[in-house]
Amino acid sequence: MDIRVVCYAGYRGEETPRRLSMGERCISVVEIQDRWLAPDHRYFKIIGDDGGLYIIRHDPYQNGWQLTCFKENPMMPHQPHADPASAILPV
Repeated sequence: MDIRVVCYAGYRGEETPRRLSMGERCISVVEIQDRWLAPDHRYFKIIGDDGGLYIIRHDPYQNGWQLTCFKENPMMPHQPHADPASAILPV
């Protein structure tokens, strides 16, 4: 999934994600847990202000960002569905 990312460039010029946007949803970065380089991408494992864990990657050649993994905060209560039948997916 393509996303928009607002970054901060530190004194060494390395960009660090500060905020993610997916459509109308905006998530502030609370913590960067890990970061690593691949031959053609930079990856960041972050915690958002919603408690979710996100892995995002940056393609420096096309200057684009993608969400590669998301795990929601297990401590956040789930909102009940208005219609319980709508929560059932066909098999």
